[in-house]
Amino acid sequence: MTRLLVECTHVFKNPKINSGIQRVVRNVINRLPASVDNVECMPVVSIKGQLYRVTRLAALDTPLFNALETFGGRLERLAHRFWQLHQRLDKKCSSKTLRRVLYVAYRLTSISVFGLPLRVIGRLNRTQLLKRCTPLQHQPGDQLVLLDSSWHSDFFPHAEQLKRDGVGIVAVIYDLIPLTHPQFYDTRLVQVFSEWFDWITRTADGYMAISATVRDQVHEELQRQLGAAQTDKLWFDYFHLGSELDLHSAEAVVEPRLQRLFATPEPVFLMVSTIEPRKNHQYLLDAFDRAWAAGSPARLCIAGRIGWKCDALLARVRNHPELNRRLFMFNDLGDTSLEHAYAHASALVFPSFVEGFGLPLVEAMQRGLPAMGSDIAVFREIGGEFMAYFDLHDPQSLADLVAAFASSGQFPAALDVADWRWIGWGEASAQLTERTLRNVLEAPAAQARQHAHCS
Repeated sequence: MTRLLVECTHVFKNPKINSGIQRVVRNVINRLPASVDNVECMPVVSIKGQLYRVTRLAALDTPLFNALETFGGRLERLAHRFWQLHQRLDKKCSSKTLRRVLYVAYRLTSISVFGLPLRVIGRLNRTQLLKRCTPLQHQPGDQLVLLDSSWHSDFFPHAEQLKRDGVGIVAVIYDLIPLTHPQFYDTRLVQVFSEWFDWITRTADGYMAISATVRDQVHEELQRQLGAAQTDKLWFDYFHLGSELDLHSAEAVVEPRLQRLFATPEPVFLMVSTIEPRKNHQYLLDAFDRAWAAGSPARLCIAGRIGWKCDALLARVRNHPELNRRLFMFNDLGDTSLEHAYAHASALVFPSFVEGFGLPLVEAMQRGLPAMGSDIAVFREIGGEFMAYFDLHDPQSLADLVAAFASSGQFPAALDVADWRWIGWGEASAQLTERTLRNVLEAPAAQARQHAHCS
């Protein structure tokens, strides 16, 4: 093996997005070690069938070129969806003649609708591109670590070619929720994710999850899809995420309305997440409605950008009698304001149905903010006995925790969050690279032992 190539294409193309996966990618890349055990590590992107080594992840301050790049990215994703449609039709077609006709139609449409505009945009953007990255020639034995949300990208054919050229493919898996809980997402996202996962199961040599819980889920899913014999040829591991808010700035101003919220003595319970069904805000409001009905002075602060399938929830919040009294919502907080909220809240509440990790938990607890979470396996993995847990089938269980903590000041967890410790992003990046390297080096020996045993 020669090098670990850690892929960050989507964040490179969309550097201003700051939701969960983008935050992970940015922080891991910015703290990527130069080498691990004399194996070079470098951030890379895949653009139009070419690998580039990233020298600057942040965007340049050139609005026109940034707008062109954004438009080009959207057109590329549309072209990729068209390619996926062609692949599905090709698989269903039994006639060689019809398959040939489909292929010709696909090629003509690709060239006229997508190819020419993308070529023009590509030439305009190339001068800007080369200020942020440099062309890189892959080598046999390189390991391409797909850290970014590669279901958004169009480099499936490029990755397949790299594999034919002797490059190993390592998939970073954040969760399998679109497969296991499709009801929480739009049909199109479920379809895109399913197609990506089907591709990754045929392409990856190993899997790095962001928690032991997800690692085990991935292993079980691949056994179901591929069978035990094929799954045993692959390797599975995990790394944990860091906790710093990297976009926090001493010069930035805290949102004034947020500052006023925390300037009064009543306890504030903080919920940080994108507003979408999986995060279970309806349950949260049900629990606090019960607490307020019982006379609790606790206030609830919901912080997170507006996502999908949340119109009913937003209407409930906007029409709530406690809005801006004991219920507050912020949809565009920067890291500086979020840091202020973590520092001044009484506790974090996190009632998600299902998670791959739960980044706000470590962000809160690492700052000494105690956390209440739904009783799911990954939260137990991260929080252990330092967290308080509630029953997702009973909003009263959270209402009771809130009321008890607000009145007594004693957090209802077995262990004190002051004694809890977590890794930073530098350690997270080191875990990813070191464990990937170890598994890649051990995999051939493990497979050789397995074949010897079988014979």
